[in-house]
Amino acid sequence: MLALRLARGSHPLVQLRRLLVAAAAAGTGFLLLCTLGYAMSHPASTGSVLRLAWCAAPIAATVHFAVAVARTDPGTKPRPGLAAIGLGPGQLMVITAMTTAVACTLGSMVALLFFLHLRGDLSGLPFDGAAAELLAADRPLPLAAALTLLALVPLAASVASAVVLRPRPAKPGTVPEPEDPAPPAAAPGGLPWGVALIAAGLAAETYASGFADGSDGSGPRMPGGLAGSPVGALAGWGLTALGLALAGPALTHLCGRLLQAVRPGALRLLAGRVLQQEARRIGRPLGVVCAVASGAYAAGALYADAVGSRSEIGPLTTLGALLVAGCALLTLTTAAVEAKHARADTTAALLRLGAPAALLRGCVALRAGALFAVFGPVTWLVAELSTMPLVR
Repeated sequence: MLALRLARGSHPLVQLRRLLVAAAAAGTGFLLLCTLGYAMSHPASTGSVLRLAWCAAPIAATVHFAVAVARTDPGTKPRPGLAAIGLGPGQLMVITAMTTAVACTLGSMVALLFFLHLRGDLSGLPFDGAAAELLAADRPLPLAAALTLLALVPLAASVASAVVLRPRPAKPGTVPEPEDPAPPAAAPGGLPWGVALIAAGLAAETYASGFADGSDGSGPRMPGGLAGSPVGALAGWGLTALGLALAGPALTHLCGRLLQAVRPGALRLLAGRVLQQEARRIGRPLGVVCAVASGAYAAGALYADAVGSRSEIGPLTTLGALLVAGCALLTLTTAAVEAKHARADTTAALLRLGAPAALLRGCVALRAGALFAVFGPVTWLVAELSTMPLVR
């Protein structure tokens, strides 16, 4: 009940972010239900397992976005008044997880209603039963299986939010983060692991492409119906995406160091220090966006290389791609907003000291340009290396 009261009294922009989480959960839930409909129509086919595997990317993107929204929720931040009535960091973490679960459950219920409507089980609305044949309307819907699939996103999002926002004990001899006097943050250490996972993902794609045989149109299919494509492309892209996410904070910190190299002025010094401080906050979502961009480039090259396959890209494939790309961009935007709020006191102090507003705007543009100069070539290189074994 307290979680619902806090959610109802939040700022409209906070409510909008929660609605976006619910919309992402609705789209992912609908994809899962469509996989169930395919399994009901083709009980002897192994394609339903492959379709379920393709849903892993939208599920991961939705959960990642839900966690980012939970991190920026101002209604569950520690406050002295809440601590006085027994709502400490642990209790607020539980409330945040429950709020995330409520938003995702709302989206899952919308997905179920839309699925039943397209099957023809719910009548009286436009497009009633429009996809009855595709969604196996002639067979009874296994309710337990449908609810189990719909529970995946709310359960995963709430657990991930609780794990990320769990209270951590302060180390002896340290001060709280808002009062930390150390200017530049320590460099993140995920770059070696990120490079290793990127190399492993590219190697997996190269190895799996040796088993692709599209001459007769048989074999496993990638999204959109492209026959003869390696199933290992999904596993390889997943490893590559995880590697870019791990390497993102270190690359962001590197951007900050490069901006401060060779006798920096006030503008470059300020922009570099901000990037170093925000490396862990925005680096990982930025790495995920680079992974999505490289995957989209590789998928576009793959479909363009196959004659006549573009017409086979269906609405479910388009929905999945939009979910992954949209959640990645929204997560990066949410992280950027969180970083802006985190340095609001510093910005206000600079303005009080007489710093011109043009300096702050130039700092934002310089940070964006530095990130693009580093992450752009990395994304292009990974996309080219991912494409070569698939279109040869």
